[in-house]
Amino acid sequence: AGHGGALNGADGSPEMAAAAAQAERALIDERRKQRVRALGSVLRSAASVTIFSIAGVTILGDLGINLAPLLASAGVVGIAVGFGAQNLVRDYLSGVFMLVEDQYGVGDVITVGDATGTVETVTLRITRLRSVNGIVWHIRNGAIETVGNESQGWARAVLDFPVPYTADLTTIRTLLADTVAGMWNEPVWRTVMIEKPEVWGAQQVDMTPPPTVTMRVVVKTAPLRQWEVEREMRARVKAALDTAGITPASALVS
Repeated sequence: AGHGGALNGADGSPEMAAAAAQAERALIDERRKQRVRALGSVLRSAASVTIFSIAGVTILGDLGINLAPLLASAGVVGIAVGFGAQNLVRDYLSGVFMLVEDQYGVGDVITVGDATGTVETVTLRITRLRSVNGIVWHIRNGAIETVGNESQGWARAVLDFPVPYTADLTTIRTLLADTVAGMWNEPVWRTVMIEKPEVWGAQQVDMTPPPTVTMRVVVKTAPLRQWEVEREMRARVKAALDTAGITPASALVS
């Protein structure tokens, strides 16, 4: 809800205000849904274990088996098994802390080690991811030491445009600002942009022939929407540069 101020643009038009409100509601609702799915997945897992355990004890009791010595011996066995199942206990504890701290949930895009993908299932023991290539990763919760979440709060679209070293950077900066401002003022794009795009300007100077200056534009977006914003913004900036007659540096090499 903290994005409300940023979402309400300075123009104050009804369309922009409606788009901003829609974006804010979408962010909050999506996060709630992800958390509910994650909790539901874990609760189903815990409920299954509890139900089967109670059913097993009940069936043994109905069969006339004396449970007192069985439970006493189970306690001794449980201690022995506990030493050999430390990783399992660690997995479960890590799963509990993951849920309590809301580190990630079903539907989030996360990176764990070499695996990056969308979280499909979360249990107290494992997390299952599916990569963009369709690869399914099964990761023990206890083995997760560092996790990067691309779906929480906001994302950032970052676009770099190399321009000729001899170009007028002030003119290009103005062109970039006008182009991205056009997207910001369209309701369809305001629903996925959290803040007005910013032109950070020259980020790098490369004197390797042909010499170039890299100009950067950034914008905060709703989670996982940065890529579509980048694609649209890249196409618009390319068209604006073409219209202004600004030739790519590579085209200047004979």
